[in-house]
Amino acid sequence: MRKFQFLTFLLLLVLVGCQAKNKKEQQVYGIGFYNLENLFDTTHDEGKNDYEFMPEGTFKWDAEKYKCKLHNMARVLADMGTDKLPEVGCAAIGVAEVENAKCLTDLCNQPALKARNFKFVHIEGPDQRGIDCALLYNPQLFKVNHVKLVPYIYNRPEDAGRATRGFLVVSGTMAKEHVTIIVNHLPSRGAPSYAREDGGSQLRVVKDSLQKDDPKVKLFIMGDMNDDPNDASMAKCLGARREISEVEEGGLYNPWWNMLASGQGTLQFQGSWNLFDQIILSSNLLNKSGKEDYSTLKLFDYQVFRRDYLIQQEGAYRGNTLRTTAGGKWLNGYSDHLPTLVYLKKN
Repeated sequence: MRKFQFLTFLLLLVLVGCQAKNKKEQQVYGIGFYNLENLFDTTHDEGKNDYEFMPEGTFKWDAEKYKCKLHNMARVLADMGTDKLPEVGCAAIGVAEVENAKCLTDLCNQPALKARNFKFVHIEGPDQRGIDCALLYNPQLFKVNHVKLVPYIYNRPEDAGRATRGFLVVSGTMAKEHVTIIVNHLPSRGAPSYAREDGGSQLRVVKDSLQKDDPKVKLFIMGDMNDDPNDASMAKCLGARREISEVEEGGLYNPWWNMLASGQGTLQFQGSWNLFDQIILSSNLLNKSGKEDYSTLKLFDYQVFRRDYLIQQEGAYRGNTLRTTAGGKWLNGYSDHLPTLVYLKKN
């Protein structure tokens, strides 16, 4: 009897050990991007045209609206990645349209993000409205080693004196590998197409420089590109390919190209979806030729992040994104963009 009990105990130990080993071997990481659509505080930043987002401004932006905006943004950011990583969420999330470090501090202090000890990386940029890019991250999953802001350069004489968001380059360690995330927000559709094409070319220069320094670096180029994957800025100037089979060594893959073709997008204009919010990956993050080798970090899935609460459920704009304000009316919504996510796996 004792011998049987002992053998049973040994069998249980083996089973528990196997489960622990399998769990350890199944490391999954989520990386996301979200345009927060005008996360401003209620005070003026000197030298910035932020007057719309003040109590006396166009949006009558007061402490209560700011509080609601912070709560809503934190809800989305905390939910991102939980489809595959419940109670964990993303390791890192690039964000756009954040006014300053105070907004990011207030955002990370929201209960939903504070529970995961989220931190942020931010460098104040020259944008005339005062909006910047930043990176939120879970320090248990992503360690930041180096940060710099590469300026966006206007190349044409007619644009002299203009300034916009730069390229936030964050190098760090994830899953014991060198990972660099570039967060950007290219000029809007109010600017000529060459402004975004120049941005794509400049991103390519940043990419090449990073790969020259370390050919093994895993690169994520993310942001609100204000162009679709098939537009010249992304497809030609940056050189991000539609199919994995087309990606050369050191090249880039844009998974959102086919997703847009399937009818999915991240924002609507006149009833049609665009997919401006992209996360583009370097070739060493891909499994090619049908192989499934996860001995190093590799892409295994991606998604446009949707929740019912992010979408208008009734009225003339049913099915569109539920914004904070629209037509001058306070909606207590979220953003005019939906987030995007990529998932990485490593054995």
